[in-house]
Amino acid sequence: MARQRKEKSVKDIKLEQPDRSGPTKETLVDFAKGRDLFAEADRRQRELNGEGPLLSPRTERIFETILWTGVIATVHFTFDVLVQRQYAMEVDWFAIVQRTFTAWLLFIGLFYVLHPHYSHKSFFPLVPQQYQETVRQAIFFVASTVGGCYLIHISNNYGYIAVMKQAPPLGCLWVWAVVEMDILWAFPSLCIAVAYAYKNGYGFR
Repeated sequence: MARQRKEKSVKDIKLEQPDRSGPTKETLVDFAKGRDLFAEADRRQRELNGEGPLLSPRTERIFETILWTGVIATVHFTFDVLVQRQYAMEVDWFAIVQRTFTAWLLFIGLFYVLHPHYSHKSFFPLVPQQYQETVRQAIFFVASTVGGCYLIHISNNYGYIAVMKQAPPLGCLWVWAVVEMDILWAFPSLCIAVAYAYKNGYGFR
């Protein structure tokens, strides 16, 4: 004789909240994004479909460098104007444009070498591939921390001439370094700068 299976009642089923915590380890999606595999697959598919790239990788990298450094140069121009306005000085537009152009050329070289691009995955010779990004992040961490602390120092201790000359490029370097870093590197760097200002009694006026 067949035995009938006793079904559980609703009261016997334990209700639990679903696990909403994110993954604790690197997922396959994170792995693929970190190595630009999605973009590589898209380019490969275009090649198979006979759709060649409009620009070569080197040309793409050059245009990307010009675009991003153009934004940095605009920030430098704005900082320079604000610093002169802060000291109630007559704005010397020619000098500002000249300093901005010089800073733009400098940032072009730095950005081209240090900004990641799929056609240039090795930033530093003699460094294993798996440590390339860590070294790059460490460089920006040092640049952000030192640049931010020094900018705070000169803004509170130096005269207006030194501030006018050094504050705009230091401010741009600080902003760019923070943007290039991952949050786990950027947040401690900003905390160090804030702690430096607090320790030395610098306030925001």
